[in-house]
Amino acid sequence: MGAAWSRLSLRGRLFLLALLPLLTSLALIALAVRQQESELAAREHALVRASYMEARRTELKHYVDLAVSTIKPLLGQAGGQDRALSILQSLDYGRDGYFFVYDLKGRVLMHSRQPELIGQNLWELRDPQGRPTIQQLIGQAKAGGGYVEYSWRKPSSSQLAPKLGYVVAVPEWDWMLGTGLYLDGIEATMAELEQGARQNITATMLWVGAVAVFGVALISAGALALNLSEHRSAEAKLRALAREVVHSQEDERARLARELHDGVSQALVATKLLIESAQSEPASAARLQALALKRLNSTLSEVRHLSHALRPALLDTLGLPAALQHLAGEFDAAGGTHFKAVVAGEEFGLPDAVNTALFRIAQEALNNAARHAQATVVTLTLRFEPSGGLMLEVHDDGRGFDAEAAQAVADRGLGLRSMRERADALGARLSLMTSAGVGCRLAVKLSAADIARASLA
Repeated sequence: MGAAWSRLSLRGRLFLLALLPLLTSLALIALAVRQQESELAAREHALVRASYMEARRTELKHYVDLAVSTIKPLLGQAGGQDRALSILQSLDYGRDGYFFVYDLKGRVLMHSRQPELIGQNLWELRDPQGRPTIQQLIGQAKAGGGYVEYSWRKPSSSQLAPKLGYVVAVPEWDWMLGTGLYLDGIEATMAELEQGARQNITATMLWVGAVAVFGVALISAGALALNLSEHRSAEAKLRALAREVVHSQEDERARLARELHDGVSQALVATKLLIESAQSEPASAARLQALALKRLNSTLSEVRHLSHALRPALLDTLGLPAALQHLAGEFDAAGGTHFKAVVAGEEFGLPDAVNTALFRIAQEALNNAARHAQATVVTLTLRFEPSGGLMLEVHDDGRGFDAEAAQAVADRGLGLRSMRERADALGARLSLMTSAGVGCRLAVKLSAADIARASLA
């Protein structure tokens, strides 16, 4: 994971840093919504079931109360039991809604949906769980009446199903009278409610997923637009920099050509003429040879100056501190502005990449100060830190400038961009503080780790 992250570009890291919080937030929201909807569905299930059961209990009690009130006038009459059983036989409320009558010893007296049971004693009848069904019903009836949950064959399906019964006793005839409601219907209703809840949760998750996709697409579009904009801006800056590099190369070549033609070439021609004169005039040979030697020494000094401008030999032989002091001395010798170089701290060896980059940064900074700063003093400081780090600082007391405005224009601020690019290549931190009337301070700081990486590159 760490290696993959390190291989990502800055834009890729920014894209992930923008995307991951969004996806994490949406995932947490989805989990929270799913949990809340699941809890809400469970509470709704419980409330609906409780409400349904309460309504059914009340309904069963009303049915039984109605049946009791119907047969009550027949109590004590001759033949009243037969007439009562006939009336109860005719009472029903749907295919699976009926009444049943048992005596208190468990014998079936009336069962409108299962007439084959009439006359049988079901006292020992037990359900699949081993519970005595008829004994429970009769016991509840003797206790004053009430509700009993048990299993019984459903007429409409001929399958064993859970049932809620309500029974009362008719003590005048030693009867147990009751009716019941099969509960598999409510279970189907509860299953439909659960299915609806699951569909709602799924729909919510789809909405969250759609929001996530939209967010990812929006961020991707923004990143693409930003990338294209930055790419166009970078291309414009790169083209401007390339033009400036070409112009700089041509200017440098033209300057070297002029220096060679006007200086070195003319000096060599003069030396050649002096030598030829010495050969043709033996009497003046010694004087002419001395002049030729003097002119040749001057030419060699000029060649060394040109060579140093291209790459100072001191940088390779004596190191960066000596090269910077020599550089400051050359700018100071030009007159006008006073340039000085200061080396602080205990010196240590530096990689070639660091030497070259810092020398070019210092060269560019001193050149900018000489051309634009209108300063009286420019100080170049190279500080070796005890921690193994390094600080290069160029400070002038000139007029300063607006760095942001200079870099905002493609064909300006190229020297500053070049210095930043050299510093970035080393992993160094370049800082610039400048303002009109205050001066300019440019600092490049390298840590020990930066220097170590440069030595391995």
